[in-house]
Amino acid sequence: METTVDAPVVLLTDPIAPSAVARMAQRANVVVAPNNTPSALIAAAIDADIIVVRTPLPPQIFGHAAKLRGVIRHGAGIDMIPVEVATAHRVAVANVPGANAVSVAEYALGQMMNLAHRLNEADRTLRTQGWAATRALCEKKIEVAGRTLGIVGTGRIGKALAHMAHHGLGMKVTGFHPSMSPISNYIEMLPLEDLFTRADFIVLACPLNASTRGMVNAALITKMKVDAVLINVSRGPVLDEVALIQALSTGQIRGAALDVFDVQPLPAESPLLRMDSVILSSHMAGLTQDTLERIGDKVADQALQLLDGKLPQHLCNVEMRADLQARLQEFA
Repeated sequence: METTVDAPVVLLTDPIAPSAVARMAQRANVVVAPNNTPSALIAAAIDADIIVVRTPLPPQIFGHAAKLRGVIRHGAGIDMIPVEVATAHRVAVANVPGANAVSVAEYALGQMMNLAHRLNEADRTLRTQGWAATRALCEKKIEVAGRTLGIVGTGRIGKALAHMAHHGLGMKVTGFHPSMSPISNYIEMLPLEDLFTRADFIVLACPLNASTRGMVNAALITKMKVDAVLINVSRGPVLDEVALIQALSTGQIRGAALDVFDVQPLPAESPLLRMDSVILSSHMAGLTQDTLERIGDKVADQALQLLDGKLPQHLCNVEMRADLQARLQEFA
């Protein structure tokens, strides 16, 4: 990327869509951090006016970036950003909510089908044990249509999944949200324990915060049906991973699909890597060509707003709106 003397600097913790980079490069020098270590990020942020976040930011970064106007999360979840520290340094925090909702919902629905029809097992078995052994798997396959789906977190992702499951497969949809407010006429809101007791498929799609950390514990998993499936597309710490491993190893539940984990990348010694009843992926449910372009576009929109001295469209630390706006005007 060509640099311009005295132009503002947009620091990317990781590469993003080229189209978004091109838009920002018309107004700023766009640079990518050399790596994601805290020391490298802190060093790269010294001259940054804006940081686009795809990896956790060390809290110390804000004390070393005097020019920093805002940090923009490349996605919805802001757990990668120490928001309180950013706010204390009068730095605007923004995100891109909802841009990956369809992709994450499709991923969850696909894994429901995958586990119900034992597709991963069938592929492995056919390659290693042959035709007859693969056909034997059919005895424990089930249909998804008409069964009960429980969605923990009825935000944009949860609503998209509910619509696909109900209108596409005729599933009975139950949901949990702390407010318990009605969402639609086809989503039955339930207390968390009731949802875990009734659902055949449970999808975790809630944000990670103080109230959801460790929320899905051994007591809740014990309430699941023996042929039920658990899918996590939220954040790893929402789920008690040890309790899930225990349930899977004893056959207490049918299986699980996990896109997120307590520790990422997933350690090589994790028992999950050796379990046939679990499908694993690398925090990629919301990452498709379509969503990367949509998210990049919204990131660029908000970066340009910040460079114009305006608050970003999806400001997260809204309680500091007036103070943040005043600081942006100082830069302008």
